[in-house]
Order: sequence, then C-alpha cells, then structure tokens
Amino acid sequence: MIRLVVADDQELVRDGFCAILAREPDLEVVGQAGDGVDAVAVTARTRPDVVLLDIRMPVLDGLQAGRRILAASSPPRVLMLTTFDADEYVYEALRLGASGFLLKDVRSGELVEAVRTVAAGQALLSPSITRRLIEMFVLAGPIAPPPESPVAALTPRERDVLLLIGEGQSNAEIATRLYLSEATIKTHVNRLLSKLGLRDRVQAVVLAYETGLITPRRQPRNSRPR
Repeated sequence: MIRLVVADDQELVRDGFCAILAREPDLEVVGQAGDGVDAVAVTARTRPDVVLLDIRMPVLDGLQAGRRILAASSPPRVLMLTTFDADEYVYEALRLGASGFLLKDVRSGELVEAVRTVAAGQALLSPSITRRLIEMFVLAGPIAPPPESPVAALTPRERDVLLLIGEGQSNAEIATRLYLSEATIKTHVNRLLSKLGLRDRVQAVVLAYETGLITPRRQPRNSRPR
C-alpha cells in the first residue's frame, strides 16, 4: 500500500486529487493539508511514502515546505504540483530533491501512474517539459560550477549513462543506445547516483546541466516553449 499526503490550498483541487487516488486499491490518502505549515506537520505525523505538494501555498510555500520535508532522516518522495509549466519555483524544487512535478490539470490516469512511479523510487522525467524547464532556468542564470566537478569521479561509461539520463532517456533506451543490457544500465545508474550523492534521476539531470556535461539548447529570441 502506498501512503499519500495531498497538500494544496485549493480545496476543490485537493478533494479531486484525493478522490482519484482513493479509488485505487494500492493507494491510501493518509493526510491532507491546505498550507505549507500543515503539510510539514501532517507529513511528520503520518509518515507517507509520497507527498503531493502544491508549489504555491499560503503561510509557507511549497518550496520551503518541501525543503523541510526532504530534510527528514527518512523523507518521503515529493511530487510538486503547479498550475504553470514555467513556474520559476519548480527548478529549485528539483534541485533540492523533489522527484518531479505535475501540472494540476493532469489526467487521472497520469496522476495515479506518477504516484506509483515515484513511490517505486524512480523519478518523473518522462514529460519533455521537465527538460525544457531545466534548460530555461540554467540559461536564465548561469550557475558557477564547483571547483572540482563531481562528475570527475565517474568512469567513462558512467559519464555516458549520466549524459543520456540528462537527455531524458529511460534505462531501456540507454541500454539500446549503448548496446548493453538493461540490468547493466541499472547497475551503472545506481553506482553513479551513489558516487554523486544524489537521490534520484531528477537530481542527476540537474547536475548534468549545472556541471556543463549537457549544454542547454538556446531558445530563439522572443520564442516560448509550446
């Protein structure tokens, strides 16, 4: 059973998500919250597996609440909820350890699948918009790389795998690209995450951009992502 907390200041949205999730036999909503302070408290009390966290909430916003939730000794997975695909807070949420984000108009089936995905320890990287978002904010404000890039600790094969993770490739797709078995790719992924001290693939994508392993594509002037 996957235990969930849903935190959103819009009651209709919160109730709708809870109703969708409660219909699934393997999902259980163990708590709800209408602001960031309540979200932190409810999460600490109920110890869920996954928290759906609205990025913009009163009292304490989702970014600050997420930081506190993820600072726990055994934190849950966090899925950020947002209305806008270009929300400037989402990139920072991914950096601090959120496992992905969802738009609030997500379809019910996609919502359920997203929860199961992150509960299984995977990151929600499939939507192309995640990569666009990361590229957008890396370009908006260059981030100085650390004096010694942590990527230097990786083997050449691990660097290849990290590069393809950064491009949004799944383990199966990476295996095909590198002519290796999916089990071997999974081993490489686990090793590189451990070496880099990362929680999941989302943080790996962010690191790949911030260290310059991947160079963001520049958007034409006056253009907007579709």
